[in-house]
Amino acid sequence: MHCAIYRCSKKAETYLYVTISEGEADFSKVPDALLVSLGRREHVMDLELTPERTLARVDRDEVVAALASQGFFLQMPPPVLTI
Repeated sequence: MHCAIYRCSKKAETYLYVTISEGEADFSKVPDALLVSLGRREHVMDLELTPERTLARVDRDEVVAALASQGFFLQMPPPVLTI
């Protein structure tokens, strides 16, 4: 599965993964309210999510399932640990 990854300007360490359709990132399935809340999107990279691919902060299978079922995946920042 091929996807595009965008960094979101209003939410630190938040990334939006969207499917690529006909060579372009497809935002059609991302709710408008979500797009507005994330602010400006900065393209980070395109990525082929093969079975061998591992991702740093999220499970590849979770991303693939979300892209297949809803057309996007939102990677939130890691939780802040307080001591």
